[in-house]
Amino acid sequence: MSPIVIGVIVLALLIILPMSVKIVPEYERGVLFRLGRLVGQRGPGFFLIIPFVDRMVKVDLRVLTMDVPSQEVITKDNVTVRVNAVVFFRVVTPEDSVVKVLDHIRATSQISQTTLRNVLGQSELDELLTGREKLNQMLQRIIDEHTDPWGVKVSVVEIKEVELTEEMKRSMAAQAEAERTRRAKIIHADGEFQASERLAQAGTIIGRDPTALQLRYLQTLTEIASEKNSTIIFPLPINIFEAFSRMSGSSQ
Repeated sequence: MSPIVIGVIVLALLIILPMSVKIVPEYERGVLFRLGRLVGQRGPGFFLIIPFVDRMVKVDLRVLTMDVPSQEVITKDNVTVRVNAVVFFRVVTPEDSVVKVLDHIRATSQISQTTLRNVLGQSELDELLTGREKLNQMLQRIIDEHTDPWGVKVSVVEIKEVELTEEMKRSMAAQAEAERTRRAKIIHADGEFQASERLAQAGTIIGRDPTALQLRYLQTLTEIASEKNSTIIFPLPINIFEAFSRMSGSSQ
């Protein structure tokens, strides 16, 4: 065999061998096509393909974090808000993510934006502000149903921020202040009602026994005297004199 032929063979091997050897990391899978037909997935690790016959597409299996751009939404109670979210997803079926969709990341982003507008448009503002956990679960379930045929699993969807207009912020602040005022008035009225009940009960008990009234006055006088006042103005009921009059009449 001539040196020229040997040189051509060596040169061909040097060109073909790197094209035949493929190494796939642990976090990726290689989707193999042979003459345009799907053969299956390969990896992780080292394997050989047939140059010019086989073609391999690598797919990342790690969890991807995608920000959903702010969407302007009109809620069910006709309030305009801007909402953004974050979606966590990963590829679970590499063959489907290559064969059944052109770009699974862009497709997941578009379906997330559409679902965010649709779901929040059917919810009221109070539900959006206080019931995010329920809305997050609903968004995750709907988006996952759409991406499942593409071999993509959506694990978490979180609403990040809700932007309100300045007019709506002022209206909500006024509403909250009015609600606090209403509660304060109700609490004050309840206190007055309970106090009146207690006073009525005390009056009934004192009315049944005049001696209790005298003892109550003496106790009040003691409390006033403990404050070290120089002058004490103390109302004296007529009933006390009647008691002394009865004692004087009985002694005579």
